[in-house]
Amino acid sequence: MDTPLKPSARPWFFCGIGGSGMLPLAQIVQGLGGTVAGSDRSRDQGRTPDKFAWLADHGFTLFPQDGSGVTSPDQVVVASAAVEDTVPEIVRARALGCDRMTRAELNSALFNAAPASVAIAGTSGKSTVTAMLGWILHSAGRAPTIMNGAVMKNFASAENSFASAHVGGSELYVSEVDESDGSIALYRPAVGVLLNVSLDHKSMDELRLLFADFLRASATCAVNLDDPEVKALAQGLDAITFSVSDPSARISVEPGSADYGMSGLSAVVTDGSDGSAHRLSLAMPGRHNLANALAAIAGAAAAGVAPSEAVAALTSFRGLARRFDVIGTSPGGITVIDDFGHNPEKCAATLRTLKQHSGRVIAFFQPHGYGPLRQMGLELADTFARELGPNDVTIICDPVYFGGTVDRSGGSQDLVAAISAAGRSAEYIAERAAVADRIAAIARDGDRIAIMGARDDTLTEFARDLLARLR
Repeated sequence: MDTPLKPSARPWFFCGIGGSGMLPLAQIVQGLGGTVAGSDRSRDQGRTPDKFAWLADHGFTLFPQDGSGVTSPDQVVVASAAVEDTVPEIVRARALGCDRMTRAELNSALFNAAPASVAIAGTSGKSTVTAMLGWILHSAGRAPTIMNGAVMKNFASAENSFASAHVGGSELYVSEVDESDGSIALYRPAVGVLLNVSLDHKSMDELRLLFADFLRASATCAVNLDDPEVKALAQGLDAITFSVSDPSARISVEPGSADYGMSGLSAVVTDGSDGSAHRLSLAMPGRHNLANALAAIAGAAAAGVAPSEAVAALTSFRGLARRFDVIGTSPGGITVIDDFGHNPEKCAATLRTLKQHSGRVIAFFQPHGYGPLRQMGLELADTFARELGPNDVTIICDPVYFGGTVDRSGGSQDLVAAISAAGRSAEYIAERAAVADRIAAIARDGDRIAIMGARDDTLTEFARDLLARLR
C-alpha cells in the first residue's frame, strides 16, 4: 500500500469514527490532507448526535455501519483491534482487498515518522499529561501535532468542540500510548514519559514488561519517582526524574508549598539542575494533578523547553473534558462532576480529591466493559470501600455494552456485594434511567455527585441532564 504517512495519497475509511481513539486520528489524517469517511454504531443507534453532526459539517462523509461506505480497493480501512471480523465494513474491505490498519498501527506510523516525538505512557493520567505537555510545546512555539483520547479545552472552540487532536506541524508529534492492547510496543519515542504502573487491562507482570520495553525504546525518558513500579523499572536509566514528595528528583515540589483547593492548586516547582524555583498555579484540583503537571514539566524539559517556560504555560491550561469536569452546581449546592475514572487508580484519584473537602459523595460508576470488570472488579471494590466514608453512597449500573459477541458473564452485582461486605453503602441499579431517579431522590444540599466511567460519551449527557433535574 502507499505509505500511510502521506494521507492525501489514498482515501481513508474509519470504522467507529466517533470513538475516543478514532476521532482524533481521523482529524489528524484530514488535517494532513486526507479524504476521510467513516461509520459508527453509536451514530446508527442515535447516541451523541451532536458529535456526528459536527463531523458531517466538517468534511467527514458518514455512512451507516452496513458496509456501504467501503466501495473501492483504494481505500485504507482503519478499525480498532477490537472490531470483529463480522462487522460489515471489515467484511466488505476483505472482499475488495482494501488495505487495513488498526488505530494503533496508524498512530504509531505517524508518530515514528516525525523527526521529534513525545510519548506519554502509564495506566493513569496519560490524557491529562498529553494535553498539558502539548499545550506547553504549543505555547513555546513548537507547533506540535497532538493525538489524545480526550477533548483538550485549550484547543476546543465553538468551531471545534471535539478537539481531542490538534494538527500543528509535521516536525513534532505528541501522543498518549496505550498499554491495554500491547500497542505501546510499536512506538519509538524521542522522549518517553512514564507516569505509573498499576492494574488495568493486563496483569502486573505483563505491564512491567511492556513499560520496561517502552523505556528502553525511548531515546530520553522522564519518570515518576513517586511510583514504586516506575522507580524500579527506571533503575540504571539516565532519565529526568519528577516527584511530588522526593526532593532528590530533578523536577520536584518545595516542601510545604502545595495548596489544594476544590477548583485548583498551587505549588512551588523546583528544578534540581539549577536550583531555580517557579510558582505553579493550575486550574485543576487534586494531588494527582500536581503529579501530572510535574510529569508534563519533566517531559517538556526532555524536549528542550525550560521548566520556567513550562510552568508559565500551565497557568493557562484549562484541562480536559471528563477529567474531574465540574458540570455545575444546583441552587442548593449540589455539585455534579463528570469524570473518566474507570480503573482503580483513576477512581481513587477522583475520590480522594472529592474527600479533601466537606460534603457527602454520591459516586455513580458505570463499568466500561464486562472483561475489565472481571479483570479488576475486586480492586475496584476495594477502591470505593477504602476511599469513601460511611455516609457516602456508591451506585453501580450494568457495564456499558454496545452489541457484539462479548462474554457478558460476571456483572456489577458482584462489585456492589464486595463494597457492601466491606461496610460501605453500595447499590446496584441496572438501568441508568433508574439511577437518575435514585440520585434525584437521595441528593441533598452540599452533596458532590461524581459520574464515573469510560468508553461512553453519553455519560456527559447523563451528568448534564441530572444537573438540570436537580436545578
